[in-house]
Amino acid sequence: MRTTVGIIGAGPAGLLLARLLHRAGIDSIVLESRDRAYVEQRQRAGILEQGTADVLRAVGAGERMDREGLRHDGIELRFDGRRHRVDFPGLTGGRSVTVYAQTEVCKDLVALQAEEGGPLLFEAEALAVEGAEGDRPRVPFRHRGVEQVLECDYVVGCDGFWGVARGAFPAEPSRVFERSYPYAWLGILADVAPSHGELVYARHDRGFALLSMRSPTVSRLYLQVPEGTDAARWGDEEIWDELERRLETADGWRLERGPVTQKSVTPMRSFVHEPMRHGRLFLAGDAAHIVPPTGAKGLNLAVGDVVTLARALVHRRDTGSEELLDAYSATCLRRIWQAERFSCDMTTLLHRAPGATAFDARLQRARLERIASSHAAGTDLAEAYTGFPLQ
Repeated sequence: MRTTVGIIGAGPAGLLLARLLHRAGIDSIVLESRDRAYVEQRQRAGILEQGTADVLRAVGAGERMDREGLRHDGIELRFDGRRHRVDFPGLTGGRSVTVYAQTEVCKDLVALQAEEGGPLLFEAEALAVEGAEGDRPRVPFRHRGVEQVLECDYVVGCDGFWGVARGAFPAEPSRVFERSYPYAWLGILADVAPSHGELVYARHDRGFALLSMRSPTVSRLYLQVPEGTDAARWGDEEIWDELERRLETADGWRLERGPVTQKSVTPMRSFVHEPMRHGRLFLAGDAAHIVPPTGAKGLNLAVGDVVTLARALVHRRDTGSEELLDAYSATCLRRIWQAERFSCDMTTLLHRAPGATAFDARLQRARLERIASSHAAGTDLAEAYTGFPLQ
């Protein structure tokens, strides 16, 4: 098989890149190791930055998002039983975020690819990336038991942390930067209307809690738990009781309960691989970087990567210049490190670390008070949450 751009992975990064290239008249083939049902059902992020929503609209994938997604103009911070709303449009000149699950983004992009785009091969496992230093890299892959080879001008690894693309980078000059956090999130999906109209981030002496949602009738909630926690050891009512304690306010706000339909534990880690390019092989999304979910940045960083890469590939075709391709890694990493910084700040601001002292708790409260009382501090949070520029 032969194409211009071989894309490994049909998550949001790979699917959106294929869509951007298709609209620019550049052919691609997407290889995805899982079947279509898995891609369209796996639960991941649910917050789209302003720029991400704008990109989806621009490529024709925004109709259902605009119809079913939930626009949010702020978040609420809770601490010491008090509530403080961060007004996104007021602090950023009109920017907002949209609650629309990654599963739905993938469904929309898969449907468009199947109808209008190039080949999207499910159950096609990439086995390696060969010849990235040359003019014709190759991707051996196994498609439903049959081994084949995809030849291309460029390969893009959108295949996540454990994928083959990152493994094809040489040890030098590759560098890995990472941090593991000593806690995790116990998350639930529940068939109950959200108890608040916007996301609630709660700092509590017992640990962090987050009230989120997937739709007007489905709530998504999280509790900080010790690293390595087994979700099955938590009973449904035990989870609701703990959420109620950590989200409690002094003004009588109530947490509505409902049937729990899903329960899982999410580890907390930060990771960056530098550089993001080796010859004609490029990394995008989780293959290159991971953030703790506190800042809602994972999916949005992936979008920034592929928008940058698509622009560079179009520039190469139209001008013959490699300038933007050569700058791809540095361009993306500037945005990635700002997102890593923000995600780490939000995580340490709101979570109680094992062994935390009274001094640590006072510092967290002081930081929250600063956000609540300072226009500059509130603006910094709002600008970061609604999204750093995509270029």
